[in-house]
Amino acid sequence: MTLDDCRRVAEIRIRGWQSAYKGLIPQPYLDALSVDEDETRRRARFEQGDGDVVNLVAELDGEVVGWACHGPYRDGEVRAEDVELYAIYVRPDRVGKGVGRALLSESADRCAAAGHGRMLLWVLKENTPARRFYERAGFGPDGAEEPFEVDGVAVPEVRYVRALTGVGID
Repeated sequence: MTLDDCRRVAEIRIRGWQSAYKGLIPQPYLDALSVDEDETRRRARFEQGDGDVVNLVAELDGEVVGWACHGPYRDGEVRAEDVELYAIYVRPDRVGKGVGRALLSESADRCAAAGHGRMLLWVLKENTPARRFYERAGFGPDGAEEPFEVDGVAVPEVRYVRALTGVGID
């Protein structure tokens, strides 16, 4: 990912939230999401990055169609030895066409090559399509669950984990 990709990544992320989380997160919150605000945050994080967080984009015919981001697993304020997939979003019209799988595979391969033994991620408990996606890639719930609060509504998340001993995601 480059700084020039921030606008497109923000668009993909916001449209991804609005599409994937419809009915799972309060609609007024989804409606209020701003591509401009997300782009501003993304640019600031990108410019201030210390290399711990890795942003990857997937391109098709020169256009960014997906984004993934990983870095150290955060257990509260403490960074653990494991790595966390912070986000993965695909342009809604490209979902189910291999873009997410390619991004996840690249992210896992890079993390394994860096010596990480496990990758963790958080997924909305009721987001069945995302949970199936991760399960097909070898991830599974480890029993941890936390509420994610959105506009005063608790939206439960579950933690998934996958060993990175074998590189690649099928």
